[in-house]
Amino acid sequence: MPKLPFICANWKMYKTVGEAVQYVAAFRGLVRDLDGVEIVLAPAFTALHAAAEAARGSNIGIAAQDLHWEREGAYTGEVSGAMAREAGASYAIIGHSERRTLFADTDATVNRKIAAAFAAGLGPIACIGETLDQRERQETFDVLDRQIKLGFDGLTGDQIGRMVIAYEPVWAIGTGQNATPAQAAAAHGHIRRRLRQWFGEEAAGRCRIIYGGSVKPDNIRDLASQPDVDGALVGGASLDVRSFLEIVKAAAGGGAAI
Repeated sequence: MPKLPFICANWKMYKTVGEAVQYVAAFRGLVRDLDGVEIVLAPAFTALHAAAEAARGSNIGIAAQDLHWEREGAYTGEVSGAMAREAGASYAIIGHSERRTLFADTDATVNRKIAAAFAAGLGPIACIGETLDQRERQETFDVLDRQIKLGFDGLTGDQIGRMVIAYEPVWAIGTGQNATPAQAAAAHGHIRRRLRQWFGEEAAGRCRIIYGGSVKPDNIRDLASQPDVDGALVGGASLDVRSFLEIVKAAAGGGAAI
């Protein structure tokens, strides 16, 4: 059965509360009648509640950009899954390459955060992918295997089926480069095979594997048409309403012309 394409806007450290609300107010009317795609916005923590309120009653979901693996405690500056859920999130991005590279996230902490997301009633959007050095050494599949084994350790097939996995070639994030459709298809196919091997046919079939890495209106069609590519995690191109709308419409099969 075909899976509903999943398009998530990761706003990173952009947009104040006012800017986030203004964006949602403009965007929700443009996608009101759009079917055939699941749309999620991931604002900064400060704008999470306001964005969720602005999106209330629409077909737009909200994601946190991260979470801590504990429900509460002496963790200055951190936000728990329960807090994000209460603020209006239904998903949480976990293990983004920027979190791994700049803020010391590891496969072990990703594993704990995924468990915390499920415990809080959030859908994990778990990010995996290789660096440029790893790709040049032809280690892409080995890296993906390690991140799946360690990051998803202890998860059930049912949980895998309810997750979204974002394949991020780290070398393509924010660089203007992107994996070719063939490269994306190869990585996504490998991930799907590993899910099938380690978690079962049903889990592998239900799990949505999306692509993240300089997704833009002019490449979303080719990427989304590849086998095992079930959507996209969009960074810079999601900051503009019209640009992101074009991506969402293309993924939904509604055409790229605005």
